[in-house]
Amino acid sequence: MTSERIDLGRGGRLTTLAAIVVLQALCAVFFIADVADDLGTAGPDAHTVFEAAVSLALTIGVAFGALEMRRTLEKTRRAEMAVSAASGAFAELLRSYFDQWELTPAEADVALLAVKGLDVTAIAALRGAAPGTVRAQLTRVYAKAGVSSRSQLLSVFIEDLLAGPVGEARSQD
Repeated sequence: MTSERIDLGRGGRLTTLAAIVVLQALCAVFFIADVADDLGTAGPDAHTVFEAAVSLALTIGVAFGALEMRRTLEKTRRAEMAVSAASGAFAELLRSYFDQWELTPAEADVALLAVKGLDVTAIAALRGAAPGTVRAQLTRVYAKAGVSSRSQLLSVFIEDLLAGPVGEARSQD
């Protein structure tokens, strides 16, 4: 037997968790009905009291499990929204600098791909251009940005992001 990890993805995990909560709820209903039947036929004895306690614990567990699943889904939704907003903010930051530096559309494309970490060969292949053309465009981008390398270009954006609200919030602590 292999120890491969099965990644169900977010939708698969959610479905699995929901199915488990539903199964637990059905078990709780079964035990509650069984306790009610036992009380009606045999009266309260040690076995019936124990089953009642187990049924109560299972019901409380189902309620807490469902509540925690709901909280987790809400946290995940908020985190996804924050990542989306941050992604949009970074894209806007890039566009604003590209406009400020007056990059041509081709230079802006090359700069974006460079910031994403692609090398000259990969950028050339994506753009259908010669590597020499991409190098020349990157040189013009660096000159317009006032930097001399890809790492310096990237640092312009990182410095701006760190100087924003997150950096201000940390300095106030």
